[in-house]
Amino acid sequence: MKLSPAPQPTYRLIPSRFPPIGLFDSVATAADLQAVMELAGWTNDRLVSERIHRLPHSEWVYGRPNSSIVMATFLHVAPGGSRFNGPELGAWYAAATIKTAMVEVAHHMRREAVATGIAELSRTFRTYTATLHGRFVDICGAEMPDVYDPTDYAASQRFGEAVRANGDDGILFDSIRLAGGVNVAAYRPSNILDVLQADHYEITVQAASKQIRARLLETP
Repeated sequence: MKLSPAPQPTYRLIPSRFPPIGLFDSVATAADLQAVMELAGWTNDRLVSERIHRLPHSEWVYGRPNSSIVMATFLHVAPGGSRFNGPELGAWYAAATIKTAMVEVAHHMRREAVATGIAELSRTFRTYTATLHGRFVDICGAEMPDVYDPTDYAASQRFGEAVRANGDDGILFDSIRLAGGVNVAAYRPSNILDVLQADHYEITVQAASKQIRARLLETP
């Protein structure tokens, strides 16, 4: 398959209710990191402990700003996984534009609103920009209906985990939620660089409408 560089920069939205965690940011060595994780109770979580040991030590990122944000993405995973990763280990998902990132999170918010019977749902997000190094398996424009299934991730997870097992840096793929949008799933934490916190937004969706309202929030 074709390999392509990721767009630069990329954009990721993280709900503000998950505060930034500095656990990895100021640690100097992998041994210190293990001790700090134990002290903070992270290794008491069996799944987190198993996941970090699925990453080679060379892929543990620490001692640089926002490294905790990166590592948390790989260690704290949705029970069923995401589009291109199973529950065993996470991935860093980002978009080529802030608009695509907003549409992606709004889709999942709308599904939550419908499932819980809420007419309108608002949530605040922090934006992170990042530079993604490496070359990514590029399936943009590919005819892969199973992989691009809008609701069933079984085929896409198999595909993604095969890409990861092959040692590739990640996957570049079309957004299903926004025509023309491009997303990336990155599998190597060490290649996620220059992670910077940017703007804060409040995003509002309605269960009965596809309209999305995004409001830029003032930061202190």
